[in-house]
Amino acid sequence: MHNPIPPHRYFPYLTWTEIEAMPDRENVVIVQPMGAIEQHGPHLPLAVDSAICTTVLGQALAELNPAIPAYSLPPLYYGKSNEHWHFPGTITLSAETLLRVIHDVAESVYRAGFRKLVLLNAHGGQPQVLEIAARDLHLAHPDLMVFPLFVWAVPNCAGELLSQKELELGIHAGDAETSLMLSILPEQVRMELAQTEFPQGLPTESWLTMEGALPFAWVTRDLSASGVLGDPTVATVEKGDRLLESLAQGWVTVLEDIYRFQQPQARLDLPQVP
Repeated sequence: MHNPIPPHRYFPYLTWTEIEAMPDRENVVIVQPMGAIEQHGPHLPLAVDSAICTTVLGQALAELNPAIPAYSLPPLYYGKSNEHWHFPGTITLSAETLLRVIHDVAESVYRAGFRKLVLLNAHGGQPQVLEIAARDLHLAHPDLMVFPLFVWAVPNCAGELLSQKELELGIHAGDAETSLMLSILPEQVRMELAQTEFPQGLPTESWLTMEGALPFAWVTRDLSASGVLGDPTVATVEKGDRLLESLAQGWVTVLEDIYRFQQPQARLDLPQVP
């Protein structure tokens, strides 16, 4: 059940008595890995985001200082993927359902005495949902520290390995994800079916972009006939190995930071500014 999470870091393998006896539960780091089951072009399986999230987390937990208590919950494989639902095989939750699931998981974690919950996400279609959930949970429980984080957000070596065009526009099933999958699940990658397709019809001489400070709403079918946004044909296992190691190293650092983190508390006894 645990792979690729190290068994000693897999929350479901604990007993209730071990949890009850666990010291300093307030600073134990609980991680909810989150991905998606959605199309990734003709050459990649539906499980890409889930596979990347759990593998990066698993390697980070394996490399984490054993003295730091951190555990992974079972992966949440389904996410909000309705931007891909025109392609067969995509399974999506609504934003409302995903919010409810996160809320109920977090309430269970809180009830068990834990106060640090990481929502570790690898699917680009749902960071905003996680941010809303995190804020609402912290409002409901001021002593609950919630971290809505994206697996690609840590410093990593992608800038050394990918072309500038790929870094800007290769956001789905392109070089990075395909290289990682060649490293993680090579038997599930069909490189003979890989095809290059960058977003079509983007506005020119405009400040508006598909992602960034001034985005417009889009679904994948607006931009791509194949479901690919990028160039997977240049992917290699060597790139994937390097990406995996650099991402895992970044998450070791972040998990250490979260273990040390304490929620900021403003002093309420300061004089009020008129």
